[in-house]
Amino acid sequence: MSRGNKAPIVGILSSSMRDNYGEFGVEEYYKKVGATYRNPHFPGIRSCLFSWFNRWWQMEHLNISRQPDNQILLFDMACGSGEVTLSFAEWWKAGKRIHVESSGSKETPIIDSQPALAPLRRKPQTVPVSLGPEFPPPRVAAADPFTSAAYKDRTSLECSSLSFKEIAEGYFPNIYSDISKVPIQVDKIPENSEGQGSQRAIEMVICSFALHLVENPSELFSLLWELSTYVRWLVVLAPHKKPEIKEGWGWSKWDVDTWQACQVPGSAGELLRDRVHCRVYRSLNVQNEMERLLDQTL
Repeated sequence: MSRGNKAPIVGILSSSMRDNYGEFGVEEYYKKVGATYRNPHFPGIRSCLFSWFNRWWQMEHLNISRQPDNQILLFDMACGSGEVTLSFAEWWKAGKRIHVESSGSKETPIIDSQPALAPLRRKPQTVPVSLGPEFPPPRVAAADPFTSAAYKDRTSLECSSLSFKEIAEGYFPNIYSDISKVPIQVDKIPENSEGQGSQRAIEMVICSFALHLVENPSELFSLLWELSTYVRWLVVLAPHKKPEIKEGWGWSKWDVDTWQACQVPGSAGELLRDRVHCRVYRSLNVQNEMERLLDQTL
């Protein structure tokens, strides 16, 4: 299994990730390149996420505005060097800027404290939707046991070293970053312990080019079931259609086009940009809990 096989760049020992994993093993490979790791598929990742964020906000903004926590928390799981976080921050800042410019709003313009990303010129890019004041403060939590140094170096944000196994056991990063603040505001949340996941409400977890590395079905089930107890959306980015997320694991595959559950297997409603596959799943456990609470108020 690999995170991709494009041409080598910083932090990639060989152009073939299969060769890297075969020679060093997954864990040893990322120990060697963790501090300088870069995902060569970033243009496709960014394009997929811009399309997903646009559609998600278009369809879910009314539901989000009714939530009591008044924040959007994105969990960048197995975060690499921050491709997901950078895409989310860029999408949010561009959306706010579009709103200010199009509406004549007196909101304070967004000043980007991060270095500008190199323009992606391969294809016309997806334009972020306008994000008005109803968009809650966007916060990011990140974790990676191997590349936290690369993440911090590229994003200037904090990163936990939690592994898939620890997350499956109920642990969650105890620090998150508010990307709406300039400079970035970092807040601590109470130290976590096993089983606290269900007490949180995370809007989405995004796993880019890493979930297929959990090859043991039992371990993958444990991870995904735990996440399904407190995360509304699961977004999986990969160079292929692995891993298979089965029915009964706490998630329903979601058709991004029709905005409804769809059949597994199948590619309906998936995104494909620059050979990057993006599949979306909706938590059955969080949805059922929200419906239960709604019934209690009626």
